[in-house]
Amino acid sequence: MSEIDDLRTRVAQACRVLGSLGLAKGATGHASARLPGTDRVFIRARGPGELGVRFTTMEQVVEVGLDGKLVRPNAQGLEAPLEVFIHTSIYKVRPDVYAVVHVHPLPVVLFTITNKPILPLYGAYDPASAKLAFKPIPTYPRSILCDTPERGDELAAAMGQSNCCMMKGHGISTAGNNVEDAALTAIHLTNLADVNYQARLLGDPEPIPKEEQEFFMREDLNPKAVNPGAAPQGREAALWRYYVSLTDG
Repeated sequence: MSEIDDLRTRVAQACRVLGSLGLAKGATGHASARLPGTDRVFIRARGPGELGVRFTTMEQVVEVGLDGKLVRPNAQGLEAPLEVFIHTSIYKVRPDVYAVVHVHPLPVVLFTITNKPILPLYGAYDPASAKLAFKPIPTYPRSILCDTPERGDELAAAMGQSNCCMMKGHGISTAGNNVEDAALTAIHLTNLADVNYQARLLGDPEPIPKEEQEFFMREDLNPKAVNPGAAPQGREAALWRYYVSLTDG
């Protein structure tokens, strides 16, 4: 399999995982990956020939430039998603990013529309997701579509150097060294928001102490792949295989 076909296959797989977990319902949501060393971006397409996020195939992953336009016409009549500029704007300002995910997990959306913070309520239960809340999670304050380069730039500016950004009344965008990393960040943020939501139903949840947060920040419990765009390694790879087995098993 060529490097490009491998990348398209992994983007499609990430979409299927996110769809199966309910982070991207129907045809809404998309993942993309940038070919290392280039400005070539491969993204889940939209159009009459698609099957929805849950059933994305590599044939439904198209190539776009950083202008958001298709590099070549698609035989199935597929087009870049309207919010392709979420992806291209992040790639333009973040050379460290090789994958972007945009999905609509309800638990996170609920927090954005109530202006409630997502807190680090646990530690060893799930350190990878808890770490996301050790610093305030950035929020893009607009609920309209990011369907223009200008709005994509606004979103990228709101995200800054973070690898996740909530979008008020809309969803989330995440970034990573590879598409699996960006997808796992989306899953972790959703799980963290869900625990926060359920804890608030029971009472007044308290974050774990600062010294415990610092402990988990120091401990590299889930090392990332080193090479740009490379598949995940170690515990991250094992966790990804678990989610893939739920989807494609």
